[in-house]
Amino acid sequence: MLKLSRDPIQRFTTLIFVAFSLFSYGTEARLLHHNDKHSINSIAEPPSSSFSQSHPPSISPNPNDTSQLSPSPCQDHHDQEVVYDVRNYGAVGDGITDDTDAFKTAWDSACNNDEEDNTVSVLLVPFGFIFMIHSTIFTGPCSSYQYFQVDGTIVPRDGPESWPSGFNKRQWLVFYRIKGMALIGNGVIDGRGQKWWDLPCKPHRNVNKTTALTGPCESPAALRFFMSSNLSLKGVTIKNSPQFHMTFDGCHEVHINSLRITSPPSSPNTDGIHIDNSNSVEIHNSVFSNGDDCVSIGSGSYNIDIWNLTCGPGGHGISIGSLGNQNSRACVSNVTVRDSFIKFSDNGVRIKTWQGGSGSVSGVKFDNIQMDTVRHPIIIDQYYCTNKICPNKTNAVFVNDIVYHSIKGTYDRRSPPIHFGCSNSIPCTNLTLSDIDLVPSKGEKTVEPFCWNVYGVVDELSVPSISCLKSDLSMLLLGGLLGKC
Repeated sequence: MLKLSRDPIQRFTTLIFVAFSLFSYGTEARLLHHNDKHSINSIAEPPSSSFSQSHPPSISPNPNDTSQLSPSPCQDHHDQEVVYDVRNYGAVGDGITDDTDAFKTAWDSACNNDEEDNTVSVLLVPFGFIFMIHSTIFTGPCSSYQYFQVDGTIVPRDGPESWPSGFNKRQWLVFYRIKGMALIGNGVIDGRGQKWWDLPCKPHRNVNKTTALTGPCESPAALRFFMSSNLSLKGVTIKNSPQFHMTFDGCHEVHINSLRITSPPSSPNTDGIHIDNSNSVEIHNSVFSNGDDCVSIGSGSYNIDIWNLTCGPGGHGISIGSLGNQNSRACVSNVTVRDSFIKFSDNGVRIKTWQGGSGSVSGVKFDNIQMDTVRHPIIIDQYYCTNKICPNKTNAVFVNDIVYHSIKGTYDRRSPPIHFGCSNSIPCTNLTLSDIDLVPSKGEKTVEPFCWNVYGVVDELSVPSISCLKSDLSMLLLGGLLGKC
């Protein structure tokens, strides 16, 4: 472990005399517990509505009870509004009638609003109604800024058997090529995921993996924003998605505030928000409690800011990855997670990559994160694998320039509070840890951190003591030269 002097002149002098050294590694690290699985691919094609077999914010205490929710005004509207109430286009809102056509017609009218300049369109989903719609794409760009105001409840058909034949089972509500939209309101988007979670092919249905369970396993993400920009989401509750609650693919300038996402801790693959090939994304003042990652950040993403997020109970924390699957190249940079709270979760802040990948994760800062009974508060896992057999590979996504500051709270003593399992052939470099204070949630006996092939510095006293980082200055410098994306 290297403890750098606080004197900047002495730091500079030390770093000038760098000698590159050769080293070898005879063993490997492997994290034993992999309970989550991600199968969403990078952007490959536009979405289709059908195909042939080809301090947390104040939120209503009971999101299941829509009677507690009152209609919201069209928040932050500064221009003249033109309101398109879906009931005026034939929507019934009894939770039984298929209201898809009414929603599509209302959207097309709002999107094509050709009123005078400086008007905004408001598609209104009114309070006190339950609207059932099937897999649908809302397409832009539109003539004016769009408000999609959800004050009532939106649900899909209940389960895979009732999903319309020929419609895409990987997505439910899709917003495509939108340039300027706000999803707002005090309502609920309910994915009715239970029957999807109970499919025999789901991971939790065969924990021991003794037999291969077959059958269709496609499950829809509740909301997908695809190739869109200038998006704002505020106030809505999204719950019980069959798979990911919300995904952003190829998006730019996304602002999320005061959002609530909820599903049972046992619900498989129900990430709160998945970000892929997107940039300039802000997630602020929100509460997520779900069965997988609260937020997962995929390849091609950069300039991500997460602030004041409450994550848990349940789930797998905040993750970068998984990256590098099937020997792919992955690049993630400039990610900040700050002033957040993770509770009763399998993981806290995590970077996970597959063996055999390439590219890099760099410029990441985890700052002022409070942990409450988290199994792995700090983790880098470069041996991530969800398959039965995981062969060793020499290539890896390069992990460099990662900062952990003021990570405090309690951990589950079943596992080390800090786990750095880096690649045998490509080490993790330029890690900085400061003001770490992690203690067992029960008992007094601490668990030592685990490090494998990781280089970095600890510039302040930390609990537990972190003495397993390598301190070869040549590797710290080399980290700035390798793995550029």
